Amino acid sequence: MSDRLELGTPPARWTLLATVLASAMAFLDSTAVNVALPTIGTELGSSLSGLQWTVTGYTLALAALILLGGALGDRFGRRRVFLVGVVWFAATSLLCGLAPSTGLLVAARVLQGIGGALLVPGSLSLIQSSFAAADRARAIGLWSGLGGIAGLGGPFLAGFLVDAVSWRWVFLVNVPLAVAVVVVSLRHVPESRDAGHDGRFDVAGAALTALALGGVTYALIDAGSGPGTWVALAVGLLAGTGFVVQERRAPDPMLPLGVFADRQFTGANLTTLAVYGAMGGFSFFLVLQLQTVLGYDALAAGAAVVPSILIISLLSSRAGALAGRIGPRLPMTVGPLVAASGVLYLSFVEAGTRWATGVLPGSVLFGLGMSLTVAPLTATVLGAAPDHLAGVASGVNNAVARAAQLLAVAALPLVVGLSGDDYARPEALTDGYALAMRLCAGLIAVGGLVSLVTIRADVLEPDPT
Repeated sequence: MSDRLELGTPPARWTLLATVLASAMAFLDSTAVNVALPTIGTELGSSLSGLQWTVTGYTLALAALILLGGALGDRFGRRRVFLVGVVWFAATSLLCGLAPSTGLLVAARVLQGIGGALLVPGSLSLIQSSFAAADRARAIGLWSGLGGIAGLGGPFLAGFLVDAVSWRWVFLVNVPLAVAVVVVSLRHVPESRDAGHDGRFDVAGAALTALALGGVTYALIDAGSGPGTWVALAVGLLAGTGFVVQERRAPDPMLPLGVFADRQFTGANLTTLAVYGAMGGFSFFLVLQLQTVLGYDALAAGAAVVPSILIISLLSSRAGALAGRIGPRLPMTVGPLVAASGVLYLSFVEAGTRWATGVLPGSVLFGLGMSLTVAPLTATVLGAAPDHLAGVASGVNNAVARAAQLLAVAALPLVVGLSGDDYARPEALTDGYALAMRLCAGLIAVGGLVSLVTIRADVLEPDPT
């Protein structure tokens, strides 16, 4: 189409700037908060479950509603819903920064996740619907690389803010970013929507998704605390079953199950489930280990992942372009295996480990692996779906990624035997850390094997229908 954006032109640059800045807010808060957790726990008197809910409260709302966010963008205008999400995210970030207790912080994080559910799928669907087909893989690579700077640079920024000012500024910094996104989007980002929808949306599907994820997450975090655990688990499983039934019956479903008939779409989302689940657990445990066991301050813990930031930011665009030429199968297979080797290496971090020999090599391997993986994975998901379902495809993939991170952070402490204030006791944390990291390494490797089996080797070619 002649009105599609081409890389290198001013409209394309402005659109990328707006979508990257907005995604940066969400990605930053997904990772930066981990660095602030020990300080938050000390200042607000939190337990391990309180810290888990500080992470999972946000991720729960994001994962539960992100499908709805994508569907709303397709129906009512992708830029419009995207901007609503940006403003909502900024307002609730302010609430997080002012929260006086763990309970109120968790509540504000849940509200913040709702804003994230509107802006995250919107950022990707705007790229998919606005850019010319020949430039999409590279544009997504740029989005992935620049967004990766925020996601992996979040811990470094958070460490600086925690040590220099206060953990509260980890949230407050979102406000000026949001103002910039709104100004750029209103002036330069084109509007798009799917004219095939009549404006109705699947409220029941959204409610069942929230119940399913909320029930299972509560059961995992509060396992063993009483009969409420089993009630929550039963509610979650029943709601999950009800969601599938609802989407099959709904005349205009939030998630058209037919998209999973494409093997490439399904395979890419299974890879996402494995890789992002492992990333959620990996980032949660590594920061705790560096601060509690190795004695790093918040800034040093954040700086420890800077090599990954640099590698991902430099290579993601090239990986997206490479996938456009040779197909996504090879990078999506090799990338997770390389990243898994890095996480496995980091599983041996313990008291007395030196950064240069014990942390740096694992961080480099992880960065190399993820730079090969993220852009081809995202391009594959979006390329496998027709353009008019760009918001749904983006929403599905983001929902899978956030749900995987949510469940990993909820489940791994239980699996490795950590609870209460174990996160603050070096001797209790170390054994659980090593096992958790090795489980994460195995999970990332599974993602690579799934790609090998399910992803086609042919060149990415978006469906024009």
